[in-house]
Amino acid sequence: MLDKLEKLENEYLEIQKKLSDPEIIADQAEYTRLSRRYKVLEQPSVLAEQYRGVLSSIKEAKDVLDKESDEEILELAREELKEAEKSLELLNEKARIELLPKDPNDSRDCIIEIRAGAGGDEAAIFASDLSRMYFRFAENCGYKVELLSKSEGNPGCVKEIIFAVRGDGAYGKMKYESGVHRVQRIPVTESQGRVHTSTASVAVLPEAEEVDVEIKDSDVKVDVFRSSGPGGQSVNTTDSAVRLTHIPTGIVVSCQDEKSQLKNKTKAMSILRTKLYDMEEDRLRKERGEARSSQIGSGDRSEKIRTYNFPQDRVTDHRIHQNWSNLQAIMDGEISDIVDVLSKADQEKMLEKLSTA
Repeated sequence: MLDKLEKLENEYLEIQKKLSDPEIIADQAEYTRLSRRYKVLEQPSVLAEQYRGVLSSIKEAKDVLDKESDEEILELAREELKEAEKSLELLNEKARIELLPKDPNDSRDCIIEIRAGAGGDEAAIFASDLSRMYFRFAENCGYKVELLSKSEGNPGCVKEIIFAVRGDGAYGKMKYESGVHRVQRIPVTESQGRVHTSTASVAVLPEAEEVDVEIKDSDVKVDVFRSSGPGGQSVNTTDSAVRLTHIPTGIVVSCQDEKSQLKNKTKAMSILRTKLYDMEEDRLRKERGEARSSQIGSGDRSEKIRTYNFPQDRVTDHRIHQNWSNLQAIMDGEISDIVDVLSKADQEKMLEKLSTA
C-alpha cells in the first residue's frame, strides 16, 4: 500500500516543480491540466507521509518490546504499538479509497440543468423547489452559484433553469444528482386534496473551460432577440437575448437573463462549451466500453433516481434503496447526508468490482 502511495507522492512532487516552471505557466492548457492532477494527488501524498510515521512508530515499539525488560516501559510500548496498529488499520482503509480510479472531472466546477417534466404547473413548481434546494446546499458547501439561464411560467413555476456551481470539487459533490426526480404531494392548485405525482429532470455536467473545447466562430450561428422574461423594462425593449446554434451538432443554447447582450452571449457560450465537452466525454466512454462515472446507477439521465413523498415525510433514493425523513429540511438544502451516502455507495461498488476483477 505504501509503495502505491509513494508512487503518487513522487508524481505530486514532480508536478509541484513543474507548476513553478515559467514555460508551463505560459501554457494555460498544460498548467490547468497539471493543476487538476496536482489537486487529485494531494491527499495520497499526505497519506504517504502519515503511513511512514505510523510504520516508524510500530517499528520503534516493537524494538522496545524486543530489547527492554522494565515492565513499566514495556507496558508503554504495548500501548503505543496498539495505537499505531489501530492507526495503520484506519490508514489502510483511507488508502484503499484514495487508490480507487478517480473521475478526472471531480475537481471541476459544474453546470446544473433542471427541467420540469410530467405534471404541468406542479412539475414546474417542483423544478423551482429543486433549484432552491441545490442553491442552498451549494452555498452551505461554500460554493459560488451563478444563474446562467431561466425560463419561467406562471408565478412560482420554472420550466427550465441552468446554473453554475463553482468551487473545489463541485462536480464530484453534485454529480450523483443527475436523473429524474419525482415528487408526490398535494399541489397548491388541488381543491380536492388529492396527491399528485410530478417529475423534473436534473443534469449535472462538468463545466468545460476554453482550453478544453475549441469552438470555431464559423461553427456558431448567433441570433439576438428581445427578451420575453422578467428583468425590467430595459430588458424587454432591447435585443439583449442571445441564441447560439452550434451548426455541426445542432445544439441550441439561449440566454436572456442579463440586460447586457455580451453577458448573455458569454453565459450561452459557457453552456455550449460544457455541452460539447460532455458530448465528447460520452463518446469516448462508449468507445472504450466504459460506464459513466457513477457506478450506483445506470448514469442515464432518464433514470428515475429519487422520490420526494410529502404525505409520508420521506425521501427515497432508488439507486441504493435508502430512505430519509425530515423532507422539509432536505428541501431547504440539507442534503449532505444523502450526498455522502451516495458517494460512499459508489466507492463500495468500485471496491467490490476491483476485488472480483
